[in-house]
Amino acid sequence: MKDQLKFITAMLIFGTIGVFVKNINLPSLDIAFLRAVIGCVFLICAGFIMGQTFSPTIIKKNIRILLLSGAAIGFNWILLFQAYKYTTIANATLSYYFAPMFVMILSPLILKERLTMIKIVCIIAAIVGLFMILNGDSTAPLSNTHLVGIGYGLAAAALYASVILMNKFIKGLSGFETTLIQLFMAGLVLLPSLLYNQGIPLASLNGQVVLLILVVGIIHTGLAYLIYFSSMKEIKGQTIAILSYIDPVTAVFLSAVLLGEAMTYSQIIGGILILGSTFLSETGEGLIQKITKSA
Repeated sequence: MKDQLKFITAMLIFGTIGVFVKNINLPSLDIAFLRAVIGCVFLICAGFIMGQTFSPTIIKKNIRILLLSGAAIGFNWILLFQAYKYTTIANATLSYYFAPMFVMILSPLILKERLTMIKIVCIIAAIVGLFMILNGDSTAPLSNTHLVGIGYGLAAAALYASVILMNKFIKGLSGFETTLIQLFMAGLVLLPSLLYNQGIPLASLNGQVVLLILVVGIIHTGLAYLIYFSSMKEIKGQTIAILSYIDPVTAVFLSAVLLGEAMTYSQIIGGILILGSTFLSETGEGLIQKITKSA
């Protein structure tokens, strides 16, 4: 029960990041870079306190995939933060949660996994849900700005899906080690782009912006990932799948309550289809097997 509460806490933290990023008056590249650096420093300190050890030999064996996945994480954040800037948190979050569908579509090609009938139905349902979100309401269609934001969200989802797939090929590293190195790689890859764009505009760094950046880096990245990985050891896979939906539900709820970002009935149904299909794809086959065995 303790681990489940820790996992729920991590999901609640992840679900609030959009509200904070939405109020940071910096380019998405700057926010992503600072998030990676601050989160990395936090995890290094936490690892030192916990006596975490690292194997240079194992890291060297995985260095290429860690570099690629770290880069994907960094640019994934940039696209997600751009989505927050162009559309509502709800639209950005729901389009971002299309990532598992990309994983299912690509798994037969990359991981040689079988595409079952349940997964095909889930992919179709998620696509229908996405079209319902894109169409908005017939009386008030989404503006081009919102469509651009949803496009950024989908692009971020595609990159996140690539991270999920690449992580399948990382061998011998714990989740904590993998995340720490990927955050380091993300900051390293984003640094040249940041310098090319003349660095962080220091004139924009007032007290509020600094505080929000620290919260995103320490709380939403370092602390959230630390809690996330420390809680997963004793939780079953299906429980993790179910509790993971606290993240998008929290994001959608807060966007409505704190920012007044309303959703149409069509978008709500579309969101339910996307999240529902993702949930079914992760738990449906296990449930069918249980029912078949009990019968």
